[in-house]
Amino acid sequence: MSILQAIRIFLFYLLLGTSSLLWCTLSFFIAPFLPFQKRYRFINVYWCRFAVRLTEVMLGIRYKITGAENVPATPCVILSNHQSTWETFFLSAYFQPLSQVLKRELLYVPFFGWAMAMLRPIAIDRDNPKEALRHVAKKGDELLKQGVWVLIFPEGTRVPYGQIGKFSRGGTALAVNAGLPVLPIAHNAGRYWPKSGWGKQAGVIEVVIGEPMYAEGSGPRAIADLNNRAEAWNQETQRALGALPPVAESSAADSLENCG
Repeated sequence: MSILQAIRIFLFYLLLGTSSLLWCTLSFFIAPFLPFQKRYRFINVYWCRFAVRLTEVMLGIRYKITGAENVPATPCVILSNHQSTWETFFLSAYFQPLSQVLKRELLYVPFFGWAMAMLRPIAIDRDNPKEALRHVAKKGDELLKQGVWVLIFPEGTRVPYGQIGKFSRGGTALAVNAGLPVLPIAHNAGRYWPKSGWGKQAGVIEVVIGEPMYAEGSGPRAIADLNNRAEAWNQETQRALGALPPVAESSAADSLENCG
């Protein structure tokens, strides 16, 4: 990393952190008096757009969207892979209003957590997985009925670029039980904004929005099938983006033999 790049990254984080503190403080005093739609735009959309724009200007990280026409008119469950912080900013501004699953402890962070609490997040206790799943199902269903997008990162945590985590079924279970589709999204943000470390690389993040996926029937089998299809689509799309290595010919041949 060059000295100039290091300076740009330092200034980026300085501006990002300062703007976050100022905006959360301002939101704490103004947002409670706004209806939810306006409150969401005030707290989340405006600042997240600023963060994405700051990333473009300071770091040279731009983005390209494919499949915008696939976004349904009615909010549903969004399933996206998770590689960096960037997609959290982008998706929060692109889909509105949007609620996402987060650690309950984040709500206790002064100003930042207080502002987040006003956005109707699905706050869970990760030390109690069973209760967390029940809370996601209950709270998520309520939000969907209120016309709020629900963002689920089925991998559960950020996964390094070049890898993909196992998809949990919580998102597809929520969609099936609500009678709604899942909207699959794949991207390669981790290539330019890595999961860990301060380093950043200029380039174009590719975001692919797939067609809504519907369950075939209901119950556990339909949930598992929908989850498998969403995971397979994400893997295939990431390979097309070069974010995952291609399937080895021997593995593909074995799969064909097994199918036969």
